Amino acid sequence: MTAADRPAGDPDTDRVYERAGWGQRVQRGIRPAVLVVDLMRGFTEAQYATGADLTAEVRATARLLEAARERALPVVFTVIAYDANGLDGGAWLQKAPGLGILKEGTPLVELDPRLPRDTRDTIVSKKGASAFFGTNLAAVLVAQHVDTVLLCGATTSGCVRASAVDSVQSGFTTLVPRECVGDRAQGPHEANLFDIDAKYGDVISLEDALAYVAGLPPHAAAGQTQTAPVPAASHAELPAEY
Repeated sequence: MTAADRPAGDPDTDRVYERAGWGQRVQRGIRPAVLVVDLMRGFTEAQYATGADLTAEVRATARLLEAARERALPVVFTVIAYDANGLDGGAWLQKAPGLGILKEGTPLVELDPRLPRDTRDTIVSKKGASAFFGTNLAAVLVAQHVDTVLLCGATTSGCVRASAVDSVQSGFTTLVPRECVGDRAQGPHEANLFDIDAKYGDVISLEDALAYVAGLPPHAAAGQTQTAPVPAASHAELPAEY
């Protein structure tokens, strides 16, 4: 990410973050999973009040899913789905009552039909922003010997960011292909990509993610755990396409 791309547009930002030691590159593992957060119709279709046109993000995620399946890697989808009475939404629905339309059994909580699916995939239903909070996601990943999460989905400023924070706090190296995440507005999208990359995981290009998956050793599909180091780089040294 270049200085011109940063939401703040302040040249002092680089110095502040570098001084604090933010933005180091993570160590990529050899057993990644693709985690697709809330790419459901209520978020990916603009006809719904909670949604936006995320066609490009869905297509990019589909490419990554196809590559992951070629390597027999785990794939997990999440959806937000509330009971008809909405009481299981807790305090979050008091703050964001618009999400209350995401009711179980409605088209809004169906996964976007443009996403390729497989019988080996796992679907996790959640009530909050993070894919990890109040779910068995961490256990699902650990059981499949996952060491790295390739995080896709919506929205960047909400459920993706919350999931990135909990992913790294749960011990998983976290990578976010920027073409695979989207939001309802560009400002929050860019600001949260910046923050994720500085503090929680690496924001990378889709092509980098595809190359990483394609280059995994043959035993990765068997779930053996190792760490494949990558060259360290500072937050200020991200390629221009970020």
